[in-house]
Amino acid sequence: MAVPRLRPVEARAGQDVGSGRAFDSARLLRVLEGLPECRRYVVAFSGGMDSTVLLHALVHVRPPVAASLVAVHVHHGLHPQADAWQAFCAGFCARHGVTLISRRVDARARRGEGPEAAARQARYRALAEVCREGDCLLTAHHRDDQAETLLLHLLRGSGPHGLAAMAPCRAWHGIWHARPLLDFGREALHDYALAHALSWVEDPSNQAPDFDRNFLRHEILPRLQGRWPGAAGGLARTARLQRAAATLLEDLARLDRDGGTDRRPDTLGVDTLRRLPRLRQANLIREWVRAQGLPPPPGRRLDEVLDRVLRARRDAMPLVRWEGAELRRYRDALYVMPPLPEHDPARVYLWDPARALVIPHLGIELRRRDLEAIGVDPTQWAPPLRVGFRRGGERCRLPGHAHQRALKVLFQDAGIPPWERDRIPLVYAREGLVAVAGLWACEAHHRPG
Repeated sequence: MAVPRLRPVEARAGQDVGSGRAFDSARLLRVLEGLPECRRYVVAFSGGMDSTVLLHALVHVRPPVAASLVAVHVHHGLHPQADAWQAFCAGFCARHGVTLISRRVDARARRGEGPEAAARQARYRALAEVCREGDCLLTAHHRDDQAETLLLHLLRGSGPHGLAAMAPCRAWHGIWHARPLLDFGREALHDYALAHALSWVEDPSNQAPDFDRNFLRHEILPRLQGRWPGAAGGLARTARLQRAAATLLEDLARLDRDGGTDRRPDTLGVDTLRRLPRLRQANLIREWVRAQGLPPPPGRRLDEVLDRVLRARRDAMPLVRWEGAELRRYRDALYVMPPLPEHDPARVYLWDPARALVIPHLGIELRRRDLEAIGVDPTQWAPPLRVGFRRGGERCRLPGHAHQRALKVLFQDAGIPPWERDRIPLVYAREGLVAVAGLWACEAHHRPG
């Protein structure tokens, strides 16, 4: 196995901590005390200087947190030294009594995806798989990382949410994700590493100027710091101010939406929007989309929503798409969702209700209890039942009704948007249509209440 590329350093007793705010385990403890309560700290541990300093300081925090500490190393497999980096992390954790979990991921970029984004997404997917309820994920982003992030977002024309850069603590996948080093500069962390004679791995890709963040780190920020020594701190303060502004915009959007008649969280009433001036319409749409976990619309697409979708006739069904999301209108409501996957409504599945039927591309898991909830007893028929989708002409007689009605009419009366209708499972037995999953029992195939 190759020897990991390490940077050995000598301790410098009695040294100055350098410019900027000094870092040590006592200061880290004060940051941890300000975080939400958690059962376990999960540290993203690459073996680089920043995460090595964070993990070392956590081990030496008093009172100790080691009993509730686990490190996670993500093996991206993108560099010949990746196995050696993993071995370094394992050795460091063994010496300091920290449990290490290693995860191998496929971090290769897909078509249309940048290598940095692909590696980051693969890394966070792996971290999310390790974390469980009550955990707090800790990452070693520091003040200089924050400055780089703000500059990147500024150059991309981001608004307050983008310029807020990285949050010190945020809810993430049902847990907390905290960045306890954000108030400390890279130099302060380096001083800590020197003082404690730490070694760490160096990823050569961090020097490659082809990556935008590296270009800012090695070319732009040093020049800014040379002219304005407090540049990184000033940019970090700007990020905090923008986070406050973003919070106020979220509060305004929440107030503007109060009193609306939206039936679902992924809908926004057209009447709610029409009573607002244009700037607040735009703000409400952006915050509503963001609240669904989707990327907000870029400027041109947002203008299209305001100018075309809101002014469309009630019976029109306009659609606006942007990367990662699409917005539709049905009647007097806007709907936002991830891009709908390809779907063949002619597909038929055979289903034994004793087991769940999973339809992955639609995110559907159909279970026996889903039929029982609408009054259908699937044990009336020998398996398998057939599960298909609406193709036109289907009819259903609802319990207590004398006549059949077309599914199209039932869907219209229930206010179900057209793009959802051919993605709702229809359950058939030999006698015909048994149920519209999650909605109705059909004909005589229901269990009397």
